[in-house]
Amino acid sequence: MAQEPRVLESQTEWRSDDVADPAAWMEVFSAPEREELDAALRQVLAEGRGPLEIGQEEFALPGLTARLAKIEQGLIDGLGFVVLRGLPRDAYSQEEMELLYWGIGMHLGSPWPQNQRGHVLGDVLDQGKSATDPTSRGNELGGALDFPYHSDGSDLVGLLCLQKARTGGASAVANAVTIHNDLVREAPELAAALYEPQPYDYRGEQGPDSRPYYEMPVFTDWKGRLFVRYIRPYILASQRHEGVPRITPLAEQAMQRLDAMTLDPAYNATMTLEPGDMLFVNNYHVLHARKAYVDDPEAGVVRHLKRLWLETRVLEDRPPYFRNNPASHWAEKRSVSRLAPN
Repeated sequence: MAQEPRVLESQTEWRSDDVADPAAWMEVFSAPEREELDAALRQVLAEGRGPLEIGQEEFALPGLTARLAKIEQGLIDGLGFVVLRGLPRDAYSQEEMELLYWGIGMHLGSPWPQNQRGHVLGDVLDQGKSATDPTSRGNELGGALDFPYHSDGSDLVGLLCLQKARTGGASAVANAVTIHNDLVREAPELAAALYEPQPYDYRGEQGPDSRPYYEMPVFTDWKGRLFVRYIRPYILASQRHEGVPRITPLAEQAMQRLDAMTLDPAYNATMTLEPGDMLFVNNYHVLHARKAYVDDPEAGVVRHLKRLWLETRVLEDRPPYFRNNPASHWAEKRSVSRLAPN
């Protein structure tokens, strides 16, 4: 580790009291903005464009561009999360909602592949996978249990709610900056342990002839900015592989403390995404989680979200292991996941 852990980006710290009012993190589209979004949608539909053929220029939003740029800046240098509300889900088909979501996303960043299939627009849906399956990923699991706080593998993650579960399934966020800084203030030896590389399971999606795990720290201080990568289930799962570095007792203690802090109401906020809502999160500053839920497939009530991973234009520099690699096997092909509830 190059230096002792220090308090970073304190201007982006928040606690639950700071975000208790949804007005702090919710942006509602006005009627003229909804009309502009609808017009952009009709234009790409008339041109026969799919998501992979749409960039910021193809989904022109002259009246919304400045507002979306401010939102992107706030994701990096502000609260680190936002909910966009106002699109009437009932007015659009699933395909149309996906195009609206994609178009808005292209104004917040560039698409980043989410898995070895090259999905740049993914599905978060119960796909019948078990949490004990070593190849399962969080977006494929059902809602029998809470899914723990974690970060995804990109600058920003976006989630569009197409349909809610019958019960449960609330989204939650926790401020990783506040947690990091409080660890530095209260238990610097634990913070230091999380600056050391930790092993992560690739879940079977490593490249050809590559080892089945990778290593990177939970916390990185890069030119005064904090970068966080934390997926506790993947760290634990890495221990199944022969030759993988063992989790040290101090790192285990530090991660248990971090887990406890994410569950402390002082550090987090919870929201229920309504159909049509879009949640965007800065993966480096905010961890996100999902509460347990129950679907009702027979009634056609199944929790279904669409997911974007985005590379923001606001961040001009990142640690090497946080950079989007266009030469990776995940990026060899770009595709769109086309799942629908059973």
